[in-house]
Amino acid sequence: MKVLIVDDNASTREMVKIILQRTGHEVIGEAGDGDSAIKAFADLRPELVLLDIIMPGKSGIEVLSEIRGLDPAAKVIMLTAVDQDAVNSDLLSNGAAAIIYKPFSFDDFEKAFSKLK
Repeated sequence: MKVLIVDDNASTREMVKIILQRTGHEVIGEAGDGDSAIKAFADLRPELVLLDIIMPGKSGIEVLSEIRGLDPAAKVIMLTAVDQDAVNSDLLSNGAAAIIYKPFSFDDFEKAFSKLK
């Protein structure tokens, strides 16, 4: 699967990239903030976006909404250290396919990817 990784932390992006490559996925782009994420999504049209919630500028929640506006069928998995029922419910009702909590493991990615349709 061709994936866009969006996280403001470069080491997190690198860790996610390693996990994805080891599980047979292709990272076609990375972004460190919301505006760059939206531009990369529009330019690259990835099959999946892994999107952090807390970033400078636009939040992942805002980016999720804009990506879904560009492509209602876009597949987005949220990455977050925030485990709050209200936030999680909002993310899922607004089109996130799954949520991966930091710190994460290979298994967390497998479980999230199994929810993709």
